[in-house]
Amino acid sequence: MPELPEVETYVRELAPLLGGRQVTQVQLLWPGVIAAPAASTFAAQLVGQRFVHFSRRGKYMLLGLASSWTLVVHLRMTGRLLLQNGSPPSHTHLILQLENGQQLFYQDARKFGRLWLVADPAPVLAKLGPEPFDPLFTPQALAATLAGRQASIKALLLDQRLVAGVGNIYADEALFRAAIHPARAGGTLLPAEVDLLHSAILQVLNEGIASAGSSLGTSGLQNYSRPGGAPGGFQEQFNVFRRTGAPCRHCDTPIQRLLLAQRSTHFCPRCQR
Repeated sequence: MPELPEVETYVRELAPLLGGRQVTQVQLLWPGVIAAPAASTFAAQLVGQRFVHFSRRGKYMLLGLASSWTLVVHLRMTGRLLLQNGSPPSHTHLILQLENGQQLFYQDARKFGRLWLVADPAPVLAKLGPEPFDPLFTPQALAATLAGRQASIKALLLDQRLVAGVGNIYADEALFRAAIHPARAGGTLLPAEVDLLHSAILQVLNEGIASAGSSLGTSGLQNYSRPGGAPGGFQEQFNVFRRTGAPCRHCDTPIQRLLLAQRSTHFCPRCQR
């Protein structure tokens, strides 16, 4: 969290709000949030820049500037962007003052997220695999990626080098829809199962985007909200994620949880044998 649907929501909703706006002041409250360049250089270079382009690569937000430089934002687990006026919310590490009087706050309770200001974002994104919505990401391409793999299919879906943007939530939900046990070795999936999984990945990601992402609480914190502060809604449609012990919506069997790739994994033991 946040994953592809949440980052895509940020990009879509920030575009009309930030487009054409100029940064007039940068307040860096925790320098560790800046990955590159040096924190003092980051602040100096960003002042006077105007936002003109908004896109996404995997879980990375790409906020293009009029200078042709790019502000790259990776929210990791608990990072959030909030556009508003007034005092900074708790856990705010960066404040961008805009020419229209608004402020863009970067919050991150666990301090895992990072920002880059770069002339070329390609090195930051170099290790990412294909986008799920890229025409080149076909069932055949997914099958070739999984061929011979002994790692669990859940671990493979979380590997951003294999497919970019899928994380814990949408991997669990896609595997449920494809009726595939998350501990199955990726290389054991049959062609028909790969087809189902490919379709399920696209389906849950599209539905997540349509619902403006998923908002969940972690240790008393909501780890994702939209730029204006409103929550996403896809959590209301979860079949398995964080539903441990609840009845499966298809067969009433209690949802189970296990650890795979050091991540909580949720599944129905009957639907996903």
